[in-house]
Amino acid sequence: MLDFTQFLIGLLQAAVIVLLAPLFSGLARVLRAKLHSRRGPGLLQNYRDIVKLLKRQDVRPAAAGWIFQATPLVWMGCMLLIAVLIPIFSRQPPLGSIGDLIAVVYLFALARFFFALAGVDSSNSFAGLGANREMTLAVLVEPVMMLALFVVALLAGSTHLGVIGEAVAGGGITAQAALWLGALAFVVAAFVEAGKLPYDLAEAEQELQEGPLAEYSGPALALLKWGLAMKQLLIVALGLAVFLPFGSPAAFSPATLPLALALFVLKALALYSLAAVVENGMARVRFRMAPNAIWVAFGMALLSFVFYLAQV
Repeated sequence: MLDFTQFLIGLLQAAVIVLLAPLFSGLARVLRAKLHSRRGPGLLQNYRDIVKLLKRQDVRPAAAGWIFQATPLVWMGCMLLIAVLIPIFSRQPPLGSIGDLIAVVYLFALARFFFALAGVDSSNSFAGLGANREMTLAVLVEPVMMLALFVVALLAGSTHLGVIGEAVAGGGITAQAALWLGALAFVVAAFVEAGKLPYDLAEAEQELQEGPLAEYSGPALALLKWGLAMKQLLIVALGLAVFLPFGSPAAFSPATLPLALALFVLKALALYSLAAVVENGMARVRFRMAPNAIWVAFGMALLSFVFYLAQV
């Protein structure tokens, strides 16, 4: 039975993700610009873009149906639910037993499903092609991510995020090779899932005019861009909760909140900086070449499962 304190912690986590997501997305843009030796946008440019879009008129295609209209709300709803489920301020999820790995994975899948359907529903050729790419990547990358997370769940003996975090942080996992090989496979899958270069294929601005986003405008576009930034930060948060829970408090308390928040920001900052370096050194891959790296990641995830069976 959930109590009011757990509910408040979940809301606080969601608020932190909502507020920090545009900042980290802007930070990635600034880092890429610096690596290119150019000035680039300001750190707060994403906030300005969101505010500007919220003030503009919402123009929709005449042929668009209810899926096109509902997708921004469904997307934001899924991201907010994930933000409530993932442990951020401690190793325990705010909502107790509801903080399950399977629920988080399926919420990501639900958001992606509606996002692709909206592209088709808009009757725009660029959006339809982007939706096609979105679902093709989903078929490839989701098994990799699920297998990598499944191996960690098997090692911890539970799909509960709190149990997994305690097992990893407390040294309760003996098959370290299986754990870290699964973590490496998760990193590759997360890079594709987050739409980072060289795998930003579904929303490729230079090719598909942002794909499924092509027909969105005004507040709807603001919600989707905000939600995409939240998705990237939530994927980072999931990776930290499962594979790098070290240093996080075992349980939430007001006294540990500043330290836990600072630790989360520092870890996320390190991962975003590393991602910016990788993005800067690579060009967008051709769509038909994208499965190559994903198959390598799947091989690593499968080998991680073999190591689990061998307890290596």
